Amino acid sequence: MTLSDSVFYDSVPISDNFLSLSDPAQFTPLPETWVLGVADIVDSTGEIARGRYKTVNMVGAAVISGMINALGGRIFPYVFGGDGAGFAVSGEDAEIARDTLATLQSWAETEFAITLRAALVSVADIRAAGRDLRVARFAPSTGVDYAMFTGGGLAWAEAQMKSGQLVVQPAGPDAQPDLTGLSCRWSNSPARVGQIVSLVIQPTSESNEAEFAALTQSILSVAEGLERAGHPVPAKGPPMSFPPPGVDIDAHVSRAGRNLLMQKTRLMIGNMLIGLLFKTGMRLGQFEPKHYKEMVSRNADFRKFDDGLKMTLDCDSSTLEKLTQMLEDAQTKGKIRYGMHAQQEAMMTCFVPSAMRDDHVHFVDGASGGYAQAAASMRA
Repeated sequence: MTLSDSVFYDSVPISDNFLSLSDPAQFTPLPETWVLGVADIVDSTGEIARGRYKTVNMVGAAVISGMINALGGRIFPYVFGGDGAGFAVSGEDAEIARDTLATLQSWAETEFAITLRAALVSVADIRAAGRDLRVARFAPSTGVDYAMFTGGGLAWAEAQMKSGQLVVQPAGPDAQPDLTGLSCRWSNSPARVGQIVSLVIQPTSESNEAEFAALTQSILSVAEGLERAGHPVPAKGPPMSFPPPGVDIDAHVSRAGRNLLMQKTRLMIGNMLIGLLFKTGMRLGQFEPKHYKEMVSRNADFRKFDDGLKMTLDCDSSTLEKLTQMLEDAQTKGKIRYGMHAQQEAMMTCFVPSAMRDDHVHFVDGASGGYAQAAASMRA
């Protein structure tokens, strides 16, 4: 058995120390037979201006949930970017990835009138272009772990996609992805110590890996001084309200061609019962509400390495000033590009294969533009 087999990702070590992942030596090269998939929403800034960022987040997360379901729950590396996502799979699964991306594009247009673009490229081609693709695994809890990417391959593939290269064509208009488990029914988490700050930091060609590692280590060390390292979701879980925000979006996601109003009614009834369980703390079989909410917070993906560093932090003014000064100094020296967007709340998009287990996945972003707005300001 070689590392090019589909079991490669199982062999990648799992770390529970996020700061250690600033060290490039912690990342493992992906086999050249693997393929990288990327997708993002065209004109996401326009969608945000129209008040649709929760929808943007949902479509971005749909790329990941669609792939998880298409692969039957087999593990693979992926990363959520707010208005899109990236993932890597073995060459054996390349056609599954292509079909899933094609289906998701058609679904996004049909359900939300959103244009999702997508691309697929082999790791061998990434390296031939002078970039690399290496991966690490970070476990924020005992329930889940998230992939981290470095090497420049992900950013290169996204740039190629935006220029019209490597594109995956949409499927037919009636295509339906399997998005079982994808939802966004939690209320937003307000900032507790200052503002919810979304940061996107990328190295430039003038910065080598050692320099960028040293900078990210310094930035993370400052962020560690925040309450719970800046974690924007309360330790006891995010707030709930009824009717749940995003129930219309959830109905579009889960209806699978069924009547939209009937699906929304089903969700409202289900959420009423779920809300009652959380309010009373009453157990239902193996489901324990208090434990589940705590695991939602522990499992939340609020910081990641994604060919750079991305974080959504609950940040006080003095820490924000320190971070901004460090970033400005590095940018002035030509070592990085960065974008920042501040807002008052964080929001969450979730993938829950089973509420009875601890492996539910929760993607965190700023509630009024988050990573997408931070990236837009970086481009500007």
